[in-house]
Amino acid sequence: MKHSEFNFTIYNTKFYGQVWEAKTTKAVVVLAHGMGEHSGRFANVAKKLTDNDFSVVAFDHFGHGKTEGKRGHNPSFDAVLDSITATIEKATALFPEKPIFLYGHSMGGNAVINYVLRKSHDLKGVIATSPFLKLAFQPPIIKLFAGKILQKIAPSITMGNELNPNDLSRDLTEVEKYINDPLVHDQISPNFSITFIESGKLAIEYGNRLTVPMLILHGTDDKIIDYKGSQAFAKNAVNATLKLYEGGYHELQHDLCKEEMMQDVVDWLNSQL
Repeated sequence: MKHSEFNFTIYNTKFYGQVWEAKTTKAVVVLAHGMGEHSGRFANVAKKLTDNDFSVVAFDHFGHGKTEGKRGHNPSFDAVLDSITATIEKATALFPEKPIFLYGHSMGGNAVINYVLRKSHDLKGVIATSPFLKLAFQPPIIKLFAGKILQKIAPSITMGNELNPNDLSRDLTEVEKYINDPLVHDQISPNFSITFIESGKLAIEYGNRLTVPMLILHGTDDKIIDYKGSQAFAKNAVNATLKLYEGGYHELQHDLCKEEMMQDVVDWLNSQL
């Protein structure tokens, strides 16, 4: 496996990206990470994929990881989708004529699902793990109301996302890694929170517009994102395959079922080629 880094600039923001290149590339996976984290936390996923001849091209979202911008803020939801387009273009340039898949986790899962529902593309398929379609808890009505007001008058204001790291994984070692990761943050702006809540609802509603194969993976004990949102989407989308991991937490790639989950990803990718 060969590792390299790259940058691109859109919306006056310098983005950070990285590539894990397999010795022999039969297809490429473009990866979008979750809220508050960064692409480097998917190195274990990249190793599994490159070991099976899938190269990986990943990027850090607006205001995340090594990408510029106020922590936890983006210009708009369309801007997030445009950053995916830019990363796909980079993957195409690096690996011309190779099939490309999208892979998104949590917030990134929402983004890749909405990407294939809204954008024209030539993608081979999509993987969404614990996609942010429906929160596992109901935010206070007053907080949602205040968030929508702030989105109009102060969209870049940020506050803590109130995420409990212990809800990420049943593996305490992985929880400690998250807590001690200097690139992880807990900030979120109304432009992130409100737009992703709304786009998650729309994705479920318009799931019947899905035209490419999709694999959705979710844990039944996810305390952050409700697996029932994934069920609702899969019910509406005839091209979507859903697998639930009994007792699985939010970060399946770092949970006790990670070996099974990553093998499921590889098997599905191979089945699409």
